[in-house]
Amino acid sequence: MPRPIRATIDASALAHNLAIARRQAGGAKVWAVVKANAYGHGIERVARALEGADGFALLDFAEALRLRDAGATKPILMLEGIFQSADVPLLARRSLTPVIHSIAQVGMLEKRALERPIEVYMKVNSGMNRLGFTADNVRIAWNALQAHPAISNVTLMTHFADADGAGGVAGQLEWFNSMTAAFVGPRSLANSAALLRFPETSADWVRPGIMLYGCSPFADCSAADLGLRPVMTLASEIIALQHLAPGERIGYGYGFEAQCAMRIGIVACGYADGYPRHAPSGTPVLVAGQRTCTVGRISMDMLCVDLTHLPDATIGTPATLWGEGLSADEVAAAAGTVSYELLCALAARVPVSEIA
Repeated sequence: MPRPIRATIDASALAHNLAIARRQAGGAKVWAVVKANAYGHGIERVARALEGADGFALLDFAEALRLRDAGATKPILMLEGIFQSADVPLLARRSLTPVIHSIAQVGMLEKRALERPIEVYMKVNSGMNRLGFTADNVRIAWNALQAHPAISNVTLMTHFADADGAGGVAGQLEWFNSMTAAFVGPRSLANSAALLRFPETSADWVRPGIMLYGCSPFADCSAADLGLRPVMTLASEIIALQHLAPGERIGYGYGFEAQCAMRIGIVACGYADGYPRHAPSGTPVLVAGQRTCTVGRISMDMLCVDLTHLPDATIGTPATLWGEGLSADEVAAAAGTVSYELLCALAARVPVSEIA
């Protein structure tokens, strides 16, 4: 018999969340961000469910080719652009739109022939200080891309560092507008947080990511409050029971000590499945739809939950680690991380099925 752990992907939830993104975007077009194997959900199945998007955004050429080979015909945006000059011919051959963020990439485009004209995005560093052109080279890059005979259109782009926090977007938006005031072309600014909190940044193209998968980009606002539905549910079962007397301990390093008589369930899920190893005792879990929590350290293949108040739970009782009924955001917060990490960390050994 197979191990009971499994993940389900709700295609209807993906479509629902995309509809919210599109509504927030007004008339702007939508790049559905599907990088990192669609945040761990499976890039091909997510692309099918998000067929209502105007294009897909990712950064790995192998994933882009997987989408094309699977029959995707919509535009594909390469968020980190090209990595070497050998990538350049693929842009025209497989209809890929690169984000150009450095003078080195401009040089790669100039040195390799393109079979047909392509569109490019030009990334401006408005303060996040990761990728993008700054005030000292943004004009040089713009002029070079405009002069390139095989570039048909240049879209201006930036990325907000604190759209989900107290800093907001005003400072970066002002700096971006100042640096690009002389340039005429479409613009792409908003990620999930900006799209939800600052819809005035929608511009011509938006780039929702985490919201499409049913998680909130905000620490102070839940996905449910935003109307989002969870897409991935990670579930397993109780595979063993233990009874602890007061003072007995459980798990590696004896990380948890019972203060009273306790009934413990062992769940077939651990860090080798993608559950965060650093999740402390008290991280929420649903058992048969009722809330309980982990106790002790997370093992490679198992974790322990408190069943003291759940007398009907026994071997074979279902357990939800995150998803329907228990937001990945809440689990991530308890573990001191973000839902992005939980979703992306789903292990290849976990069977995944899709529900309509």
